[in-house]
Amino acid sequence: MQDPNADTEWNDILRKKGILPPKENPNEVEAAEEELLQHQQSVVKTYEDMTLEELEENEDEFGEEDERAIEMYRQQRLAEWKATQMKKVYGEILEISGPDYVQEVTKAGEGLWVILHLYKRGLPICALINRHLSELARKFPETKFITAISTTCIPNYPDRNLPTIFIYRDGDIKAQYVGPLVFGGMNLTKDDLEWKLSESGAIKTELEENPRRKIEDRLMSSIRTSAPTKKSSDSEED
Repeated sequence: MQDPNADTEWNDILRKKGILPPKENPNEVEAAEEELLQHQQSVVKTYEDMTLEELEENEDEFGEEDERAIEMYRQQRLAEWKATQMKKVYGEILEISGPDYVQEVTKAGEGLWVILHLYKRGLPICALINRHLSELARKFPETKFITAISTTCIPNYPDRNLPTIFIYRDGDIKAQYVGPLVFGGMNLTKDDLEWKLSESGAIKTELEENPRRKIEDRLMSSIRTSAPTKKSSDSEED
Protein backbone atom coordinates (compact mmCIF):
# COMPACT_ATOMS: atom_id res chain seq x y z
CA MET A 1 0.00 0.00 0.00
CA GLN A 2 1.31 3.43 -0.98
CA ASP A 3 2.33 5.63 1.98
CA PRO A 4 0.43 8.96 1.54
CA ASN A 5 3.19 10.74 3.47
CA ALA A 6 5.99 9.39 1.32
CA ASP A 7 7.92 11.89 -0.78
CA THR A 8 7.24 10.39 -4.25
CA GLU A 9 6.31 11.77 -7.69
CA TRP A 10 3.00 9.89 -7.58
CA ASN A 11 2.07 11.43 -4.23
CA ASP A 12 3.03 14.85 -5.53
CA ILE A 13 0.62 14.34 -8.50
CA LEU A 14 -2.15 13.25 -6.10
CA ARG A 15 -1.52 16.32 -3.91
CA LYS A 16 -1.77 18.65 -6.92
CA LYS A 17 -5.12 17.10 -7.84
CA GLY A 18 -6.36 17.48 -4.26
CA ILE A 19 -6.65 13.78 -3.66
CA LEU A 20 -4.02 13.90 -0.90
CA PRO A 21 -3.72 16.75 1.60
CA PRO A 22 -0.73 19.09 1.27
CA LYS A 23 2.45 17.82 2.77
CA GLU A 24 3.18 19.28 6.19
CA ASN A 25 6.27 21.44 6.53
CA PRO A 26 8.33 20.06 9.47
CA ASN A 27 9.78 23.48 10.10
CA GLU A 28 6.33 25.04 10.41
CA VAL A 29 5.16 22.29 12.79
CA GLU A 30 8.23 22.69 14.97
CA ALA A 31 7.82 26.46 14.99
CA ALA A 32 4.18 26.16 16.09
CA GLU A 33 5.06 23.71 18.84
CA GLU A 34 7.90 25.97 20.05
CA GLU A 35 5.60 29.00 20.13
CA LEU A 36 3.01 27.08 22.16
CA LEU A 37 5.68 25.89 24.60
CA GLN A 38 7.06 29.40 25.06
CA HIS A 39 3.56 30.74 25.69
CA GLN A 40 2.90 28.10 28.34
CA GLN A 41 6.24 28.76 30.01
CA SER A 42 5.67 32.52 30.01
CA VAL A 43 2.28 32.03 31.66
CA VAL A 44 3.74 29.78 34.36
CA LYS A 45 6.64 32.13 35.01
CA THR A 46 4.45 35.20 35.46
CA TYR A 47 1.61 33.89 37.63
CA GLU A 48 3.42 35.22 40.69
CA ASP A 49 2.89 38.74 39.37
CA MET A 50 -0.71 38.25 38.22
CA THR A 51 -3.71 39.89 39.80
CA LEU A 52 -6.66 37.88 41.10
CA GLU A 53 -8.56 38.52 37.83
CA GLU A 54 -5.59 37.47 35.69
CA LEU A 55 -5.14 34.26 37.65
CA GLU A 56 -8.79 33.37 37.03
CA GLU A 57 -8.57 34.25 33.31
CA ASN A 58 -5.48 32.06 32.74
CA GLU A 59 -6.56 29.22 35.01
CA ASP A 60 -7.02 26.73 32.13
CA GLU A 61 -3.51 27.33 30.81
CA PHE A 62 -1.64 26.28 33.95
CA GLY A 63 -0.19 22.79 34.26
CA GLU A 64 -1.14 20.36 37.00
CA GLU A 65 2.22 20.82 38.70
CA ASP A 66 1.44 24.51 39.18
CA GLU A 67 -2.03 24.14 40.67
CA ARG A 68 -0.88 24.18 44.29
CA ALA A 69 1.32 27.26 43.83
CA ILE A 70 -1.37 29.04 41.84
CA GLU A 71 -3.98 28.34 44.51
CA MET A 72 -1.63 29.80 47.11
CA TYR A 73 -1.16 32.95 45.07
CA ARG A 74 -4.89 33.15 44.41
CA GLN A 75 -5.60 33.07 48.14
CA GLN A 76 -2.91 35.68 48.72
CA ARG A 77 -4.38 37.97 46.06
CA LEU A 78 -7.87 37.43 47.51
CA ALA A 79 -6.68 38.39 50.99
CA GLU A 80 -5.01 41.51 49.59
CA TRP A 81 -8.18 42.41 47.72
CA LYS A 82 -10.31 42.02 50.85
CA ALA A 83 -7.90 44.16 52.85
CA THR A 84 -8.01 46.86 50.19
CA GLN A 85 -11.81 46.79 50.07
CA MET A 86 -12.06 47.11 53.84
CA LYS A 87 -9.75 50.10 53.83
CA LYS A 88 -11.85 51.73 51.13
CA VAL A 89 -15.12 51.15 52.98
CA TYR A 90 -14.13 52.25 56.47
CA GLY A 91 -12.09 55.11 57.84
CA GLU A 92 -14.96 57.13 59.25
CA ILE A 93 -17.58 56.65 61.94
CA LEU A 94 -21.01 55.39 60.89
CA GLU A 95 -24.27 56.45 62.56
CA ILE A 96 -27.01 53.80 62.62
CA SER A 97 -30.43 53.20 64.14
CA GLY A 98 -32.15 50.07 65.42
CA PRO A 99 -33.22 48.59 62.04
CA ASP A 100 -29.60 48.77 60.83
CA TYR A 101 -28.19 46.88 63.80
CA VAL A 102 -28.30 43.33 62.41
CA GLN A 103 -26.86 44.22 59.02
CA GLU A 104 -24.18 46.61 60.24
CA VAL A 105 -23.13 44.80 63.44
CA THR A 106 -24.00 41.11 63.75
CA LYS A 107 -23.73 40.48 59.99
CA ALA A 108 -20.92 42.97 59.34
CA GLY A 109 -18.55 40.35 57.93
CA GLU A 110 -16.34 37.42 58.85
CA GLY A 111 -13.26 38.37 60.85
CA LEU A 112 -14.30 42.03 61.07
CA TRP A 113 -14.06 43.96 64.33
CA VAL A 114 -16.96 46.30 65.05
CA ILE A 115 -16.90 48.98 67.76
CA LEU A 116 -20.39 50.22 68.67
CA HIS A 117 -20.90 53.30 70.87
CA LEU A 118 -24.34 53.73 72.42
CA TYR A 119 -24.86 57.34 73.43
CA LYS A 120 -27.39 60.06 74.16
CA ARG A 121 -27.36 63.61 72.87
CA GLY A 122 -26.67 66.20 75.53
CA LEU A 123 -24.30 64.05 77.60
CA PRO A 124 -20.84 65.69 77.47
CA ILE A 125 -18.90 62.46 77.95
CA CYS A 126 -20.78 60.82 75.09
CA ALA A 127 -19.89 63.74 72.84
CA LEU A 128 -16.26 63.47 73.97
CA ILE A 129 -16.11 59.77 73.13
CA ASN A 130 -17.69 60.36 69.73
CA ARG A 131 -14.97 62.90 68.93
CA HIS A 132 -12.26 60.46 69.95
CA LEU A 133 -13.87 57.63 67.97
CA SER A 134 -14.00 59.79 64.83
CA GLU A 135 -10.23 60.23 65.01
CA LEU A 136 -9.63 56.56 65.79
CA ALA A 137 -11.82 55.52 62.85
CA ARG A 138 -9.49 57.39 60.51
CA LYS A 139 -6.43 55.94 62.23
CA PHE A 140 -7.70 52.32 62.11
CA PRO A 141 -9.70 51.98 58.85
CA GLU A 142 -9.65 48.18 59.03
CA THR A 143 -12.02 48.35 62.04
CA LYS A 144 -15.67 49.39 61.71
CA PHE A 145 -16.68 52.20 64.07
CA ILE A 146 -20.40 52.75 64.69
CA THR A 147 -22.46 55.08 66.88
CA ALA A 148 -26.15 54.87 67.72
CA ILE A 149 -28.53 56.61 70.09
CA SER A 150 -28.98 54.02 72.82
CA THR A 151 -32.76 53.77 72.85
CA THR A 152 -32.95 53.21 69.07
CA CYS A 153 -31.03 49.96 69.49
CA ILE A 154 -32.13 48.93 73.00
CA PRO A 155 -35.53 50.32 74.08
CA ASN A 156 -35.56 51.88 77.57
CA TYR A 157 -31.78 51.56 77.89
CA PRO A 158 -30.96 53.45 81.14
CA ASP A 159 -29.03 56.69 80.86
CA ARG A 160 -26.90 55.74 83.87
CA ASN A 161 -25.24 53.09 81.69
CA LEU A 162 -24.07 55.67 79.17
CA PRO A 163 -21.69 55.86 77.54
CA THR A 164 -21.58 52.20 76.54
CA ILE A 165 -19.21 50.61 74.06
CA PHE A 166 -19.75 47.09 72.75
CA ILE A 167 -17.03 45.38 70.72
CA TYR A 168 -18.04 42.63 68.29
CA ARG A 169 -16.30 40.12 66.08
CA ASP A 170 -18.15 37.66 63.86
CA GLY A 171 -21.40 38.83 65.46
CA ASP A 172 -20.32 38.00 69.03
CA ILE A 173 -19.60 40.48 71.83
CA LYS A 174 -15.90 40.31 72.71
CA ALA A 175 -15.78 43.21 75.20
CA GLN A 176 -18.06 45.81 76.75
CA TYR A 177 -17.49 49.06 78.64
CA VAL A 178 -20.50 50.44 80.51
CA GLY A 179 -20.87 53.72 82.37
CA PRO A 180 -18.82 56.91 82.75
CA LEU A 181 -16.57 55.59 85.53
CA VAL A 182 -15.15 52.90 83.25
CA PHE A 183 -13.89 55.60 80.91
CA GLY A 184 -12.52 57.89 83.61
CA GLY A 185 -15.05 60.65 83.10
CA MET A 186 -14.27 63.84 81.18
CA ASN A 187 -10.54 63.35 81.71
CA LEU A 188 -10.59 60.63 79.03
CA THR A 189 -8.06 61.31 76.27
CA LYS A 190 -7.93 59.84 72.78
CA ASP A 191 -4.87 57.79 73.75
CA ASP A 192 -6.69 56.48 76.84
CA LEU A 193 -9.57 55.29 74.67
CA GLU A 194 -7.24 53.84 72.04
CA TRP A 195 -5.44 51.79 74.68
CA LYS A 196 -8.70 50.55 76.20
CA LEU A 197 -10.05 49.45 72.81
CA SER A 198 -6.76 47.78 71.92
CA GLU A 199 -7.01 45.54 74.99
CA SER A 200 -9.92 43.75 73.31
CA GLY A 201 -7.96 43.21 70.10
CA ALA A 202 -10.27 45.39 68.01
CA ILE A 203 -7.42 47.71 67.04
CA LYS A 204 -3.65 47.32 66.99
CA THR A 205 -2.20 50.29 68.82
CA GLU A 206 1.37 51.51 68.55
CA LEU A 207 1.23 52.91 72.07
CA GLU A 208 3.87 51.19 74.18
CA GLU A 209 2.08 51.50 77.52
CA ASN A 210 -1.19 52.56 79.11
CA PRO A 211 -1.22 56.39 79.02
CA ARG A 212 -3.34 56.54 82.18
CA ARG A 213 -0.75 54.55 84.11
CA LYS A 214 1.62 57.52 84.03
CA ILE A 215 -1.04 59.72 85.63
CA GLU A 216 -1.82 57.05 88.24
CA ASP A 217 1.89 56.62 89.04
CA ARG A 218 2.33 60.36 89.51
CA LEU A 219 -0.76 60.48 91.70
CA MET A 220 0.43 57.62 93.91
CA SER A 221 3.90 59.18 94.13
CA SER A 222 2.36 62.46 95.23
CA ILE A 223 0.27 60.69 97.88
CA ARG A 224 3.30 58.83 99.24
CA THR A 225 5.33 62.04 99.38
CA SER A 226 2.66 64.00 101.25
CA ALA A 227 1.74 61.18 103.66
CA PRO A 228 3.37 61.48 107.17
CA THR A 229 5.90 58.81 108.06
CA LYS A 230 5.34 56.58 111.09
CA LYS A 231 8.21 58.22 113.00
CA SER A 232 6.90 61.75 112.56
CA SER A 233 3.41 60.56 113.43
CA ASP A 234 4.66 59.09 116.72
CA SER A 235 6.49 62.32 117.54
CA GLU A 236 3.33 64.33 117.03
CA GLU A 237 1.43 62.03 119.40
CA ASP A 238 4.13 62.50 122.10
